[in-house]
This record gives sequence, structure tokens and C-alpha cells, in this order.
Amino acid sequence: ARGSWPAERPPRGTRWLTAFATGAIAMTALPAIAVLVGALIVGASIGDAATLADAAGRAALATPLAVVAAGLVYALLVLGSVRLLGVGLREGYYPVRSRIGWQVWMTERILDGARTLLFPIYASLLTPIWLRLLGAKVGAGVEASTVLLIPALTTIAPAAFLADDTMVACYELGGGWLHIGPAKIGRRAFLGNSGMAGAGRTVPRNGLVAVLSSTPRKAKRGSSWLGNPPERLRRTVTDVDEARTFHPPARLVTWRALWEMLRIMPVIVTVLIALGVLVALDALWLTIGLGWTIALSGLVLLAAGAVAALVTTAAKWLLVGRIDATEHPLWSSFIWRNEVSDSFVEMVARPWFAAKAAGTPALAVWLRTLGAHIGYGVWCETYWLPEADLVSIKDGATVNRGCVVQTHLFHDRIMQLDRVTLAAGATLGPHSVILPAADIEEGATVGPASLVMRGERVPAGSVWSGNPISPWRSLPWWT
Repeated sequence: ARGSWPAERPPRGTRWLTAFATGAIAMTALPAIAVLVGALIVGASIGDAATLADAAGRAALATPLAVVAAGLVYALLVLGSVRLLGVGLREGYYPVRSRIGWQVWMTERILDGARTLLFPIYASLLTPIWLRLLGAKVGAGVEASTVLLIPALTTIAPAAFLADDTMVACYELGGGWLHIGPAKIGRRAFLGNSGMAGAGRTVPRNGLVAVLSSTPRKAKRGSSWLGNPPERLRRTVTDVDEARTFHPPARLVTWRALWEMLRIMPVIVTVLIALGVLVALDALWLTIGLGWTIALSGLVLLAAGAVAALVTTAAKWLLVGRIDATEHPLWSSFIWRNEVSDSFVEMVARPWFAAKAAGTPALAVWLRTLGAHIGYGVWCETYWLPEADLVSIKDGATVNRGCVVQTHLFHDRIMQLDRVTLAAGATLGPHSVILPAADIEEGATVGPASLVMRGERVPAGSVWSGNPISPWRSLPWWT
């Protein structure tokens, strides 16, 4: 990484290795404590149940309370830890093995875990409140999804929008040194999916940093940027209804809050599946003994995965039905229902099925149940097909791990949906993103960590890479 890194090597700081190891153990204790609280509530509800069926029924009834209590405990532990770790953070260069290095490493790791375990509160009305409690400066009307940040160094101006997996004020490493500094997202600015605003960077007012892109060192108000390193991007601003984007009436705020309350349901469902696994294993133990129970435990877990996949599919069709290539403003029923459906994917299907089934025929079958067109002989190692109805992956195509087949964009607080097609034999490299209305034609290859722009058509048999993509100069060995 280029930059004004200190010329000398930092001190060895060997004693800090113990602090990092201890911190890693302490981080795993946070969710464990929360789970213990939930388990105590369930255990107290079981009491002196006479039969396994009676105990299971009582535990199921206590599950919603246990989920809420465990979530609150975990959230409080995260808040307390992150606020303490934010004390004394100042812009500058520090040895990785130092107090500051340990603090920012712990902060990012804890918040990365929180994005998974507290997923229902992200991309919701609660998210700005959550970020303020963590220590970030967050203005009114901010919309934020699964942002990863160092709160003590982050400022988000009013009406800004942070999409999925954005990074703000996160540390940079070089030569054994760590660099941190404040970062700001300007008023009505947009930071796209997996976009980065690093130390000392500002997304300008009314500006845009696109998908998989980094924020430039200097940017004029209203400018748009794409790529890494970023280049100026021409953009047409969409005319929007302010009442459906930036200034919703109280009626819409109320409806959105009611829909977002339902996002606790996937968490309850995933805990009920866990409870079902425990009950099934207990019943097998009582019936056929411990040895056979261990032998059959894999089948029990496979059954749990099938249940999770089926429940998620049912939730998708019940909540949003078939999704078409159209557009929806932020403050509309479709957006809120789609977020509840996505919560089922992330909280139910992912842990029990999708993450384990990556690259298997089972994942392809499940994606078809969500509405995707998946051909024969497809290798698909990702479940990130946000609106599966709009995805077509033809025979023999390859979608590698970490890819996002992105069928929507959210610029100007309008969700614009369109189709994405990978033709027969096409390849999308690991950790790449393809945007709406884009096609990879037959036998074409897009390399790793690449971005296929909206509406682009990758010609048949060609090889491309980069962010954004350009012809792959150093061809891979198989060409």
C-alpha cells in the first residue's frame, strides 16, 4: 500500500501477542454469555417436566423470550466493549503490536461478529441509533446496512446512505504499522455495496462511491466515483418523490417499524430448529442409545438443514412472491417485506444449510426454489443472489465463492431491479460482483475481485478482470 508509512520498522512488541490471544478468547465469550442467558430462561421454563414432549413444548413457548433476552445481553456486551475500546483512539501511525493496534483490531472483530448475530437490527430504523450508541456521529435520516466501522472515528452526515458491507474509517496496514484516522460520509451521500471510506477520506455531499469502490483523497461535492483506485463516474441523478425517499410521512414510518419488528421471527425460527435438533438427539439417545445417536446425528443435521431451506423458501414466496425487473422507492412495502425475507436467508438458511451446501447440487436445487434459473452442471459456490427470480445461470457456468450476483442498485434511495445472465460455460471469478442488466456471454471469463458494470455485456470466449473490468492482460494458464 502506498502512503507515508514510517521508514523504520516498529518495535517487536512480542508481549502484545498475549493481548491479541486473550482478546480473541474474550470475543468468543460475548455470544457465549448471551446464549447462556437464553439457555437459563429455557431451562427454567422446562422445570420439572415429566416427559420429553412436555419439556420440548415448554421450551418452544419460552424461545421468543429467550431470543429477545439473549439478543439484548449480547448487544449490551458489544456496546460496552466497543465504547471502552474506543477510548484514546486518535489519528496517526501506530505499531500493529501496540495498545492502539489491539484496540482497533478488537473493535473491528467484535463489530464484524455483531453484523452476523444482530443482523435483524441492520438496514433498519434501529441502525442509526445502534451506530450512535457505539460512538459514531450519525445525523438524522441516515440509512445504513451492514456497515463495518471504527465508531470513534466515524461521522455520518444527515440523509446519507450506506449499503451492504461498507467499510468506514477502518484501519490500514503497511510494514508492521497501522494507520487510522477519521472518515466522513457527507450529507445525502451514497456509499455502495462493499464500498470503502478509509482513514482521512470523505464521501462528498451528494456524492457517490459505487460498488466495490474506494473513496478518493479529494472529491468535489456531487461527484461520483467507481473502482479501486477510484475514477470519476458520470451519473444521472434520478428524480425522486421526497415523501418516498428522504422525508416520509409518519404513516410510512409506522408501517415500516411494524414490518421490521417481524425481523425477529427468523431468529426465533433458527433457535427453534436448534431446539428440534436437541430434542431429536435426546429422543434417539433414550430410544436406541448413545452410540447409534452419534452415528445418526449427521442425518439429524441434514434434516435440520432441509427444514431451514424449506422455511426460507416459503417465507420468500409468502412475503414477496415473484420479483420482476422494476423499481421501488425506499419507503415502500416491497422493500420492507424483502428485508424480512432476506433475514430468513441470513439467519435461517445460511447457518443451517446455505453456507455448508456451497458448491453442491443441493444449493442449486434450493436456489431454483427461490426462483433462480440454474442450468445443468452449474458450479455455484455462493448463495448471494439477492433477488433470485432475476438470475439466470446457464448450463456449465461457474459462480465462485464470495461472488454477489447483484440484481438491484439503490442509488438515490430507489431500488432499481434488473436481470443478470451468465451464459453456458461462463465464469465469474472469486469475490467478484456483477451488477443488474449485465450479461457474461458463452464461455467468457471474469477474473477474481472484479466488477462487471451495470448493463455491460462480456463477449463470448473473452477473458476480463479488474474493477471495473478490462481485458485480462496476463491470461490465465488454462487459455
